[in-house]
Amino acid sequence: MKEKDENSPFASCMSSRDIVRHLNVCNSTICCLKNCVRLLWMDVSHKMSARAGYHSESKAKEYKHVCKRACQRAVDQLKAGALAVEAVAAALVELEDSPFTNAGMGSNLNLSGEIECDASIMDGKSLHFGAVGAISGIKNPVLVANRLLSEAQKGKLSAGRIPPCFLVGRGAHDWAVSHGIPPCPSEKMATKFSLSAYKRNKRKMELAEKMDTGQNQTKKRRQSSENENGSGCLDTVGAVVVDLEGNVAAAVSSGGLAMKHPGRVGQAAHYGCGCWAENACNMNPYSTAVSTSGCGEHLIRTMLARECSAAMQSEDAHQALLEAMQNKFISSPFLTSEDRVLGGVIVLRCCRCVEAQPSQNIQGILVEFLWSHTTESMCVGYMSAQDSKAKTHISRLPPGTVPGQSLAIEGGVCRLMGVVE
Repeated sequence: MKEKDENSPFASCMSSRDIVRHLNVCNSTICCLKNCVRLLWMDVSHKMSARAGYHSESKAKEYKHVCKRACQRAVDQLKAGALAVEAVAAALVELEDSPFTNAGMGSNLNLSGEIECDASIMDGKSLHFGAVGAISGIKNPVLVANRLLSEAQKGKLSAGRIPPCFLVGRGAHDWAVSHGIPPCPSEKMATKFSLSAYKRNKRKMELAEKMDTGQNQTKKRRQSSENENGSGCLDTVGAVVVDLEGNVAAAVSSGGLAMKHPGRVGQAAHYGCGCWAENACNMNPYSTAVSTSGCGEHLIRTMLARECSAAMQSEDAHQALLEAMQNKFISSPFLTSEDRVLGGVIVLRCCRCVEAQPSQNIQGILVEFLWSHTTESMCVGYMSAQDSKAKTHISRLPPGTVPGQSLAIEGGVCRLMGVVE
């Protein structure tokens, strides 16, 4: 596929405030992101080897292939009659299974050399939410999050107990196994790449600690860890789905920061931070689904997923997302101490549209799909049920802009059509 993705209805690049709108007839849509970033925190002179969003063509192709497979898997689910929330979970399983993503298999290792994953999922129809944090020994954390969501929909437990929606650590693992989700040995979760990165990071941290003692030791250790994140994989994976009925769902999964402290939980598990999905109602004319990626601490402190969803109730989706990313993220009062604010979002916004020939029992849903990021690049994939294959695009900041201080917005419009029986 050409880098321009000229056959894509969504991927016409925009650096201005004008969004390219392209109408396409389809009957369901799945959109995935893989925020392909290798964040450089300390030394900008390393941009050739660790530039945020700068990848070799071979890696770019693999990132696109991963997104394509995830889209196809979700569309297959939708065609088989699955609900939006089931389709979005299927997409995340495909993303977690790839060794090229920092989610599920091959995730970053923490300070103790273990993999701890975060994931969450939200159903726009029921507004139920499920999440796991710092979970180990489970191949697909999103399946545990989805099971928490579905179990909560069944109502209260025995003796009137409230079912959990968010579990962490060993408790999350044991709950998953007791509900039929098989465990996965830790040695099978790590890949050659993740193990090699861990050994390299550990050596450099130990060297940095030997260079200083006392009060500066903590600072040196933090700086070394941040510098290693420049060569480590920090990307979060996520997906958003809308079906023909207009139901939306969103999910997100991440292995977290390289060399993170054991027990650290990132935005992928936090309510309103990693993902958000909400069907239209009397108060909200639009259905929205959002999934975020980037630096977890930045996304947690700004609750970016929910902020973007709320902004999408404005008439102009593109302008609303632009203002949300600028005012609620880059210039957020909660992040004034940060030199660079790193993150990205994919957003679906849907509403019923009036058809020219209502006598034919044709119903339509107008879907706007947008993505925005302050990282130097983000890979997105999207597909409708009528497409023979998914389309992908690597979005990049305009040349000369500074990651973490600038943003890019792209997107387009799709019309979902179907016969009302």
